[in-house]
Amino acid sequence: MCDALNYALGAVLAQRVEKLPRVIYYASKTLDDAQANYTTTKKELLAIIFALDKFRSYFLGSHVVVFTDHASLKYLLKKAELKPRLIKWMLWLQEFDLDIRDRSRA
Repeated sequence: MCDALNYALGAVLAQRVEKLPRVIYYASKTLDDAQANYTTTKKELLAIIFALDKFRSYFLGSHVVVFTDHASLKYLLKKAELKPRLIKWMLWLQEFDLDIRDRSRA
């Protein structure tokens, strides 16, 4: 699960055990001045990038489900025209077997 605030990013690494999520690790990071000016969509995507980078060793070779409260992120993978920074992030995300889900429908 990933989330972004105006000043920080947060991520939780969890694993389902008998259909219940069990927390393995919590991670957070404060945003620098430039990142604090990002749009909400960019901050939410940055939170996913941060989490995948932080927990990379757990995720490589596995199917990863990311829960986020920003539903538009799952449509970014299908968008044709993106800004260069978003293109760079999307190319990096393709390294993972990733499924982005809306947390409100989890």
